Amino acid sequence: MFQYSAKCITGAVAVVLLLTGYADAQSEVPTAEESDPRLLAWMEGFPPPPEKLITQPDSNYFSFPKLRWTVCHLRELLPTEEVSRGIGAPVPLVYDLDETAIDALTFEPLGSGGDMTWSESLSVNYTDGILILHKGKIVYERYFGCLDETGKHAAMSMTKSLTGLLAEILVAEGTLDDSALVSSIIPELANSAFGNATVRQVMDMTTGLSYSEDYSDPNADIWAYSAAASPLPKPVNYEGPNGYFEYLQTVEPQGAHGMAFHYKTINTDALGWIISRVSRQEITELLSERIWRHMGAEQDAYMTVDGNGVPFAGGGLSAGLRDLGRIGLLMLNEGEINGQRLFPSQVVASIRAGGSKAAFEQAGYATLEGGSYRSMWWILHNEHHAFAARGVHGQTIYVDPTADMVIVRFSSFPTAKNSKIDPTSLPAYQAVAEYLLTKN
Repeated sequence: MFQYSAKCITGAVAVVLLLTGYADAQSEVPTAEESDPRLLAWMEGFPPPPEKLITQPDSNYFSFPKLRWTVCHLRELLPTEEVSRGIGAPVPLVYDLDETAIDALTFEPLGSGGDMTWSESLSVNYTDGILILHKGKIVYERYFGCLDETGKHAAMSMTKSLTGLLAEILVAEGTLDDSALVSSIIPELANSAFGNATVRQVMDMTTGLSYSEDYSDPNADIWAYSAAASPLPKPVNYEGPNGYFEYLQTVEPQGAHGMAFHYKTINTDALGWIISRVSRQEITELLSERIWRHMGAEQDAYMTVDGNGVPFAGGGLSAGLRDLGRIGLLMLNEGEINGQRLFPSQVVASIRAGGSKAAFEQAGYATLEGGSYRSMWWILHNEHHAFAARGVHGQTIYVDPTADMVIVRFSSFPTAKNSKIDPTSLPAYQAVAEYLLTKN
């Protein structure tokens, strides 16, 4: 999705690059096995030797291969806020493992002309954790690299999908009007490009915003956004906006709202502000109260925050693999889990209906042709009616209602472009779905 070449990123800049999906683009990189953080011994020793340190503020901690350690250790580098699971006992997931058969499944990667096994695809995509649920039971679970079952991993832009889910819940309950103008809810944004957009246009990223995330352009807006969002102390000569909310007020219009899909993280930050204003809760608090405390979660999650303590709605979540599996089950089962209904079924129905295919087509996603985007979820509109939360470097919650399947993957792919991973991932998911259908 993004391209940029740099050998060292300062702590302040790295915060936003991390949360929007940057990694060093290198022509030759070590394999998953060669770049395993355990093999490279990052941050090991008492103290670690200088060449093995990954720290703030001067370390390029989100460059590859350091990335493969960082995705499991964000809380050691950035300030965060908890998404509490409460103090009740977790509800264990049921196992019915079928790992040997799934490992041996073969598929043809897009445009390859040859076959690959499911097991091989995990290495090719630098998988850190993979979970497959079928009919509510875990049939496959593996951990690699920095992750084990007790760990938490950066969800990247899958965070957006949880923000979108919260917005859809509030819409279904009548707390949020998705046809309202943003300025009617956040008067502070009245003079920005967001002011005359509707909440729905923000939710579906069909806003007309002058904002560039082109890292090859030193004058791109991402750099001003980076400086504003950094939780580190601002330089003495800094005169720009401070934090997500102040930055959003500076965004200028470009084009008409509602005409085309433009994937821009600042939409999710605006939606997070809208959600917090109407619910009178921070995103972390609302996510805990409405979802995490009631889905049987095993672990607290956490979200990074800016210098004002505002949670990053567009990419700041870190969580456990199985807990994101529970999110997938909630979406698959239209708001129900463990015999409880956490939100109305119309929430998932609205998301699964998808957004404008015509608007989405203009974005030119070759591996997602025929898809759409709705409430921060990617709708594939394939024969299985699959939809997904997606994050750069290979993160996904892939929900296949036809196969009664959820796949959750954490990954630390060397570059941020999911278009580099989709050719092996999407046909692999389909192969598993078709195999599981034979077991129905």
